[in-house]
Amino acid sequence: MKFRTALLAAVAAVAAPAVASAQVVDGFYVGGGIGANILQDIDLGSFKGNLSPLGNAGGSIEFEVGVVGLLSVGYGFGNGLRIELEGNYRYNEADTFRGFAIPAGISTGGDAAQYGVMLNALYDIDLGWGIVPYIGAGAGYAWLNLDSARLSGGGFNVQVDDTQGGFAFQGIVGAAFPIAAVPGLSITGEYRFFAITGLDDFEARVSGPAGTVNGKVGVDDAFNHSFLIGARYAFGVAPPPAPPVAAAPAPARTFLVFFDFAQASLTDRARSVIAEAANAARTTQTTRIEVSGHTDTVGSAQYNQGLSMRRAESVAGELERRGIPRSQMVLQAFGFTRLLVPTGPNVREPQNRRVEIVLR
Repeated sequence: MKFRTALLAAVAAVAAPAVASAQVVDGFYVGGGIGANILQDIDLGSFKGNLSPLGNAGGSIEFEVGVVGLLSVGYGFGNGLRIELEGNYRYNEADTFRGFAIPAGISTGGDAAQYGVMLNALYDIDLGWGIVPYIGAGAGYAWLNLDSARLSGGGFNVQVDDTQGGFAFQGIVGAAFPIAAVPGLSITGEYRFFAITGLDDFEARVSGPAGTVNGKVGVDDAFNHSFLIGARYAFGVAPPPAPPVAAAPAPARTFLVFFDFAQASLTDRARSVIAEAANAARTTQTTRIEVSGHTDTVGSAQYNQGLSMRRAESVAGELERRGIPRSQMVLQAFGFTRLLVPTGPNVREPQNRRVEIVLR
């Protein structure tokens, strides 16, 4: 697979989970990831041994896109900075093996495995977007295992089969997507550049018509481009506080003031009820006082409409005398359209001759 095609495929694999949706970490966390690994061509130096049939030409190995996996445990300081200890593994199969003056008609095989331990420092950039990008770098020690990496042709076979370790370093760019339903859990998407340097010579073997020769071959640094999706869980993250519950409005209180037949003047009992209503209005969170006048069914609709308004005015005046601002009151007159006790026309019903005081 060509490098560009592999790169695009790996980027697409990382971009897919980005639609899923990390808080800045404060405390211990664990994480992991898997994905695609692109191992750049590894250059091989000249064979160090009696290789007169093939000369001392070197070669190179081109690899197919492989896999990468890692696990980490870390600590976040609550200010964006994190440190973590990581273990990783990468695997790629050999695709093309060139060099060593092998004639046409060659066949190739083998694979490369890399594994190591890294100490990383990362920084979360909380932009308030709900998605937290981060950058980081790491250093450690890793091993490269070339397992039966070989090419054959023209009666000759060259095979590299050895494991060597060296200093490793990496750069990290990623983003975390919090999962609101599970506090502390985030989905991560990352790109990592990972390299192993300073490798010693690898054991190699050349077979040909004249027999088999064992020797060593120099192996260049291993450079990787890794694209991962994963998960991270931070311990001790409390769920977000529940939104404050709005206080329920106080229930309306209603006071009934009754009147004598065809009268709008207040009785002693009526003044007592109005005084109680005024006290309640001062001691509760009353913002509106509805004063509604009513009558019984004796007389015409026009007469009773006017009578109900006079009764409402009498009650409002008494409330005002007891310290309730007129601006808080809403006066209404309903005549006999809203009877407390349903009756027919021209019925003297005392409970219908009333004013309702409603505190809201």
